[in-house]
Amino acid sequence: MVNDMLKQPVTVVKGIGGETAEALADMNIQTVSDLLEYFPYRYEDYRLKDLESIKHEERITVEGIVHSEPSLMYYGKKRSRLTLRVLIGRVLVQAVIFNQPYLKNKITLNSTVTLTGKWDQHRQMITVNELHAGPYASEKEFEPVYGVKGKVTVKGLRRFINLAFSQYGEYISELLPERYLFSYKLLDRKTAMQIMHFPSGSNDLKQARRRFVYEEFFYFQLKMQALRKMERENSKGVAQSYDLDQLNLYIDSMPFSLTNAQKRVVNEILTDMKSPFRMNRLLQGDVGSGKTAVASIALFASKTAGFQGALMVPTEILADQHASSLQEMLSPLGLKCELLTSSIKGKRRREILEELKNGEIDILIGTHALIQEEVVFKKLGLVITDEQHRFGVNQRRVLREKGESPDVLFMTATPIPRTLAITAFGEMDVSIIDEMPAGRKAIETYWAKPDMLDRVLRFMEKELSKNRQVYVICPLIEESDKLDVQNAIDVHATMMQYFQGRYHTGLMHGRLHSDEKDAVMQAFSRNEVQILVSTTVVEVGVNVPNATMMVIYDAERFGLSQLHQLRGRVGRGDQQSYCILLADPKSEVGKERMKIMTETNDGFVLSEKDLELRGPGDFFGRKQSGLPEFKVADMVHDYRALETARNDAAELIQSEPFWQDEEFADLRQYLKNSGVLEGEKLD
Repeated sequence: MVNDMLKQPVTVVKGIGGETAEALADMNIQTVSDLLEYFPYRYEDYRLKDLESIKHEERITVEGIVHSEPSLMYYGKKRSRLTLRVLIGRVLVQAVIFNQPYLKNKITLNSTVTLTGKWDQHRQMITVNELHAGPYASEKEFEPVYGVKGKVTVKGLRRFINLAFSQYGEYISELLPERYLFSYKLLDRKTAMQIMHFPSGSNDLKQARRRFVYEEFFYFQLKMQALRKMERENSKGVAQSYDLDQLNLYIDSMPFSLTNAQKRVVNEILTDMKSPFRMNRLLQGDVGSGKTAVASIALFASKTAGFQGALMVPTEILADQHASSLQEMLSPLGLKCELLTSSIKGKRRREILEELKNGEIDILIGTHALIQEEVVFKKLGLVITDEQHRFGVNQRRVLREKGESPDVLFMTATPIPRTLAITAFGEMDVSIIDEMPAGRKAIETYWAKPDMLDRVLRFMEKELSKNRQVYVICPLIEESDKLDVQNAIDVHATMMQYFQGRYHTGLMHGRLHSDEKDAVMQAFSRNEVQILVSTTVVEVGVNVPNATMMVIYDAERFGLSQLHQLRGRVGRGDQQSYCILLADPKSEVGKERMKIMTETNDGFVLSEKDLELRGPGDFFGRKQSGLPEFKVADMVHDYRALETARNDAAELIQSEPFWQDEEFADLRQYLKNSGVLEGEKLD
């Protein structure tokens, strides 16, 4: 563990007084250990580069010959621009230096200069922030750059870290088991830490970073795997002895054959249900991959074992759809499925609650109404939560506690990249339906610029004339001064005017009361409304097979995963469906998103791309709570190290020596200090 000498306050480091300590505390640096582990977020690269090998907007250091007399221009108060042309190899480039007029006197025609700055490939220009009169002669290849705030400067922080190393470097102890250092040829902790702050070359820096990436992932996964072991072994689950013959008869009676992916996840779920440990599994499946069929099999299995099942979903529309589907599938087999939402009141509600308590209802489907105190099950064995990330942790827990440790299955149609799944949901088992049912038509997706709207409207009219329906999605409800994006109210007015007298247009957004939303949605479901203009509230819980087209305004404002979720509202019937992305992205990332959307319908491919483009923090369209903040590691680019660390931690936690040998005492103490373990051993 961290040496006690390193747990001392930063004021023990020479040169750090009370005022500086307060400024460092604002950066979460309070102890010597915090200071030593405050790593640079990037490094200035002072190695000499060749223009042919560098990318647009890369920071570079180059050497060249001055090809023109420098031109100096003043503008505003104390602001200046110094311009010269420099021959670098065979390329003549422009060098621009802002607010350093004194450099003019150091530059002479035909002399050699070394420039450091940002390269603009399109304009063949370097915006220089450092100029050295003479050939390249840098003593440093890399210089660390730290995130600072307040009165703390990068230069000052470098000095404090240097002083901390000279005073306390000897107390930096190893945190990783020797076996992993040896197996992966990792640097020891002290050497790696020294290189991170004082790099001597690119290869050393790569090895130091590699060591800390593994360390961060290993310690995080150690907690995750310990939690998982506790979840399994400390929660008395129910071993559900389901009737396999009845279950096979039910599966054979389905109007379609299960895909291989569905068969695989059904087996994973049934194995969990049969075990004495409580199931804690996440089921991922793209829109239309057949999660409801899998859920029905699990619920039927639980019924044959003598238990009740519950399915909780985020919206009343989705609850209605699931209830209809499950009643159609399971009622012929004698199972009683009931719907409970806040809309069901009075005598009918009392009847449902009474029948549930007596065990007459086999499966209860509903919204958060299921977790109210008055809802009592006789013998709850299986809890399924759909679109689980839309419910809070406490809501999921309350439903689980309505039974004696029932098995728990979470479902989501938001394909979560494997790297996020094993990190954010590391304590769960993960099942993936990564295969679509045979014969399902891929949605044709096109990217159109806003000036092509007339063509899009004509295409809409063509679909509507076939008695089909159309979604039109907008990012905002009303006009905004800050954002130049199409809003739902304006677009609704445009659609009403264009299709006046021919087709009915509805409007739906988040500010409508739930009754109003339901009314609009029901009208669209019954084809009383042919064009539904909406914000993203249609993203989850809408199933209108007759809708064959979706137009998304300002599509560049959405992430790939959200665009894919929206697109999944069409393509639910037998007809060919279309998605038109109306967008004029200015950034390269925005253009890349549109291109990717037109190239694939695979939600898992898209989710990985989305993670690469947006980063893990914003994957769900907002900062996702529960994702760890790593200092060095990056879940996207270092995913192989993440998987290695996960496997190592899982193997260690499951081994007997981990709980007994002195070699692992520090790791056991770490789990105790983290609040994961209450005792020395998990029973």
